[in-house]
Amino acid sequence: MNALGMIETFGLVWVLEAGDAMCKAGDVELIGYENTASGYISILVRGDVAACEAAVETGVKAVEALGAEVYSSVVIPRPHPSLKKITDKYTVENLLPY
Repeated sequence: MNALGMIETFGLVWVLEAGDAMCKAGDVELIGYENTASGYISILVRGDVAACEAAVETGVKAVEALGAEVYSSVVIPRPHPSLKKITDKYTVENLLPY
């Protein structure tokens, strides 16, 4: 994993818009999402640093274009390998019901 890109917003509609824009903006792979009980949802992608930066920037603009607020966004270049323990928990495969 060269970089990790993340956006957090409120509500499924906006996080799906962010994720769609992120995946279309650069050569990134959707890792998954995290949904808290309060309605905040984070979406995570990985790829090279430039692709993650482009994806996050595009995702933020997409959410804001819908009139919603992005609560946080970040790109972590060369994340520590231990973070994989956390991101693996939120993969789409692990979150979908059986």
